[in-house]
Amino acid sequence: MMFATLNGITHHYFYRPGTGVPVVFLNSLGTDLRIWDKVIDRLPSQTPVLCLDKRGHGLSDDGPITMDRLIDDVAALALHLDLPPALICGVSVGGQIAQGFAAAYPAQVSALMLCCTGAKIGDAESWNARIESVRKSSIAALSDAILERWFSPSFQATRSAERAGYRNMLTRTSAAGYSGVCAAIRDSDLTTRAGAITVPTVCIAGSEDRATPPELVRALAQIIPDASYRLVPGCGHLPCIENPKIVSDLLEDLMEKIS
Repeated sequence: MMFATLNGITHHYFYRPGTGVPVVFLNSLGTDLRIWDKVIDRLPSQTPVLCLDKRGHGLSDDGPITMDRLIDDVAALALHLDLPPALICGVSVGGQIAQGFAAAYPAQVSALMLCCTGAKIGDAESWNARIESVRKSSIAALSDAILERWFSPSFQATRSAERAGYRNMLTRTSAAGYSGVCAAIRDSDLTTRAGAITVPTVCIAGSEDRATPPELVRALAQIIPDASYRLVPGCGHLPCIENPKIVSDLLEDLMEKIS
């Protein structure tokens, strides 16, 4: 396990050095860096890889949370590791962090893969209701509804052990961290920043995604100049879990394009 104290909190991360363009993976709400394991396993062994647990998730500290703080945490860790310009791959809020990072630190980004995300996700009413439910009850009380949005019906019917494991990951997330990231998503509209992105970008949607439906991802691809759009059939909100091969294949295609 790897840790660094940056921007006033201790961050948990994984870094595999190598050669060529590094890939930085950014997680979704209620998950930690392990969601990328099966994608990383399929990448060439020499590819440099960085994953991190955002504030209030995994083994990272709780702390004040805004979208800009989440973006700056990625920048601080990249600087700490002296990382060259990277391909940033983010899912859900991780994709929003990637959009903001590309706008704020363009010299540090060589390409983007944005999975199951949007320039703006949801509305204030829905996020406030979720925050209030966590405050009054617990993440566990919401977990079944959240998992239905994360995974396709096929995954839930046939991969019950994995579903149980990811439920554990979700429910063991800090309530403060979960609510704080909900508020960061609620308060963020990245449309202007996304429109300023100039690096090669691929936007991926899951056909069965109930959290960020394909039309939201397609709209993001239309905002970003020259971005491409790919639909992953039979997949929910987390293609890195349900279909890691497609994600790794698309990453390798994008790496070849920028190498």
